[in-house]
Amino acid sequence: MTPETLELAEKLVSRAAERGVTLCAAESCTGGLIGASITSVSGASEIFYGSAVTYHNSAKENILGVMPSVLKKYGAVSPQCAIEMARGARLLYKADFSVSVTGIAGPSGGSEEKPVGTVWFGCSSQNGTCSYVCHFDGDRQKIREASAAEALKILLGRIK
Repeated sequence: MTPETLELAEKLVSRAAERGVTLCAAESCTGGLIGASITSVSGASEIFYGSAVTYHNSAKENILGVMPSVLKKYGAVSPQCAIEMARGARLLYKADFSVSVTGIAGPSGGSEEKPVGTVWFGCSSQNGTCSYVCHFDGDRQKIREASAAEALKILLGRIK
């Protein structure tokens, strides 16, 4: 976990507590880094309900309710999957805000259409669900850390 990620997590926990809102996450390529960063902050238990690590597609389907047709048609690294993951996490945890992450951390698994470093994010609240894409450089660990940091930034941006 980078110092930047820890700082973002501290800001997020503080802001969520100030606003009285709850958070959750659905993680694939980050494998729990988002949850680990948030829970490293004292007091996180007041606002953070949990993070579902759904690395395999079957976990995305069985835990988060991602439709098999979405995975088949668009793939796990897609805006459609990120949106369904975020919605599924919010329903699962009954939290006010959720963030999802699904991407290709490498070094293998990339393609011309979806190169290594392609990461889709979803964010869901009662006001709706949206998706974002980022392209990160670096090795597997750097891509995963950058993805976790970006997920925290997305939540901070949504909780105003």
